[in-house]
Amino acid sequence: MKVSLFTTCLGEMFYVDVLKDVTEILERLGCEVDVPEGQICCGQPAYNSGYAKDTKGPAKQMIKAFENSEYIVCPSGSCAAMFHEYPDFFADEPEWQERAKNIAEKTYEFTQFIVRVLGVVDVGAEYHARATLHTSCHMTRLLGERDSHYTLLKHVKGLDLVPLPNNYDCCGFGGTFSVKMFPISEQMVDEKIRHIEETDAEVLIGADASCLMNIGGRMKRLGKPVKVLHIAQVLNSHQTEGDERYADESRKSTVL
Repeated sequence: MKVSLFTTCLGEMFYVDVLKDVTEILERLGCEVDVPEGQICCGQPAYNSGYAKDTKGPAKQMIKAFENSEYIVCPSGSCAAMFHEYPDFFADEPEWQERAKNIAEKTYEFTQFIVRVLGVVDVGAEYHARATLHTSCHMTRLLGERDSHYTLLKHVKGLDLVPLPNNYDCCGFGGTFSVKMFPISEQMVDEKIRHIEETDAEVLIGADASCLMNIGGRMKRLGKPVKVLHIAQVLNSHQTEGDERYADESRKSTVL
């Protein structure tokens, strides 16, 4: 099975190690992974800021870049959901709308692809820690994926996964929202952090780099000791009990 990796802007700039983890996991599961040239920003920042017309250019470029892919996998529910928005952009351009539908139908968030397409629920990971999971708004509400990340984490040996109170609440990032509405965004992320602390978790796990950067950055500024990891870092871990080497490397690789 051939898989094209949609790397995302944040992945390329801040979370390269996460892209490596995603690739290694997919290859272990029998996938042939490539990274199509020509991929750029999916246009989400402009679209979320109300500039729908300006999103057409980036959307067309991304459609051309991934058009020949068998499957498209993205380590971000937010960016994967953006591909599913593309058909609506081209209601007045039937040819591009059909091409956009083709892209949307074969695009999956990373954990969604593993569970829904590959039919795998246990990737053989081992990570000993008490952790909680932040579920991002775009992944659950727009992409409609609410279970795959939980399914995979429940099979990680040694992981004590505890529920996050009010996990459905937004972390306050929202792309440009966190810049334009900073005072509100700050209150939202502070509330999210209070709920994280209620769990006594050592590790916060998420599937969207944007949310992790927002929450992790705020916790770092507040001096909170919770580690912040992308779900791929946990699923690619083989840390045995008492072995902190992978945890140390994960902490270094997560840029906040």
